[in-house]
Amino acid sequence: MILAIDQGTTSSRAILLDAKGRLIASHSVAIVQHYPKPGWVEHDPKDIWSSVEKSIVGAIRKARISPKKILSIGISNQRETVSLFDGDKPLHRFIVWQDRRTSDECQKLKKFEKIIQKKSGLPVDPYFSSTKIRWLIEKLKISPSQKSIRFRTIESFLISKMSRKDFTEATNASRTSLMNLQSLKWDPELLEIFGIPKSFCPEIISSQNTEIKTKGLHFLPDGIPISGILGDQQAALFGQMGWRAGEGKITFGTGSFILLNAGEKPIESKNSLVSTLAIQWKDRKKLYALEGSAFICGAWIQWLRDELKLIKNSAEIENLAEKVSSSEGVMVIPALSGMGAPFWKPEMRGEILGLTRGSSQSHLARASLEALAFQNRALIDAMKKDSPGLKLNWKVDGGAVKNNLLMQIQADILQSTIIRPKNLEATAFGAGMLSAHALDLIDLKTIEKSWKQERSFKPQRTSSADLVPLYARWLQRVSS
Repeated sequence: MILAIDQGTTSSRAILLDAKGRLIASHSVAIVQHYPKPGWVEHDPKDIWSSVEKSIVGAIRKARISPKKILSIGISNQRETVSLFDGDKPLHRFIVWQDRRTSDECQKLKKFEKIIQKKSGLPVDPYFSSTKIRWLIEKLKISPSQKSIRFRTIESFLISKMSRKDFTEATNASRTSLMNLQSLKWDPELLEIFGIPKSFCPEIISSQNTEIKTKGLHFLPDGIPISGILGDQQAALFGQMGWRAGEGKITFGTGSFILLNAGEKPIESKNSLVSTLAIQWKDRKKLYALEGSAFICGAWIQWLRDELKLIKNSAEIENLAEKVSSSEGVMVIPALSGMGAPFWKPEMRGEILGLTRGSSQSHLARASLEALAFQNRALIDAMKKDSPGLKLNWKVDGGAVKNNLLMQIQADILQSTIIRPKNLEATAFGAGMLSAHALDLIDLKTIEKSWKQERSFKPQRTSSADLVPLYARWLQRVSS
């Protein structure tokens, strides 16, 4: 058996796979979101660890197996989320990737943006870990001479809890703005710009390894290799068979994330996208990706459910939206955590526009789905400029892809076929398969054979014609 852990923004999930990549069991545990101030988002480290432990135990019980049958462990995780630790002791809640508290600090750092982007591949934005780490150092009044202090992203936190080792994985390190994207080492100039001592940085390791093993856990035996680790979006790319240059995927999760495999050399984006590491194999070879990130996707539907009480569960949004054939001028800007690529507007806030006396819940529901598809259109248009000639039928994954109407709207506005796999757990699946591949338990051909299409959505001309002027209005509003 192969165990994969997907520690996400709203839940932790564990899945068990057999040697052919078939799903045997899964178990998910929700985590609490903390919002201390507007624009701030935090997670409690104890809650994160408890949810991971419970998800693993739950999956093992459902599979009715002995933990001794687990041969490898893969980890995927929400990226950029970070906190400071003194040894094993967390000094603060995790500051989540969506958090906007360092917006003012980022404005001050704009004068360094060219050198930061050239070295790290990332623009200056509160999204990334570096300014969060600096905020924690100043808030907690941490002295640079304190040698026991480490910052930990989620995967390095889980590595520490599961193996008693102090490492961070390379794709996650590439999201901090502190790692040199070419050398995959902490960059002295970047550390100086952000005011972070190198002694606070965990050692960077490859995405595949055979050195990290479980130790001291009451629910798993010692010695299981934690042999595959990737940031969640890189794991989803791998899980969608995206290890060849030119392959791409769209993940509809809490946010929406589009990754295009750029091959062995990073693409320096001229159109406000992010250049990032896709994977570092066990032989140290590297693959890079071009990435576009929209911070709010499924989180907008959750907001409609939890705060506006528009729906009782996320699945209801499709039925509600299908009651009308048009949003009738209603337009949504889902900027609950600012706008990410290619706009990079951390100060922007969510908007619902174009309401009339005749506007209904259904119009708002349809406008919401259109807005999620419009965000991805803006990202892929930017991607096409950075990669001329790009023509892809996009594979999709994530919870929101169950929504057939959303998938059709996405196909229509992109004028591309959208391909939905049978297994929507691409993130956990990718991490699990990477871990098994690291130990030669499975080869890439076998992993490819395990991928199956469930349905495709082809663009419809009539719908596309209606959406084009709507998208133009939406883009004008976001860009203004």
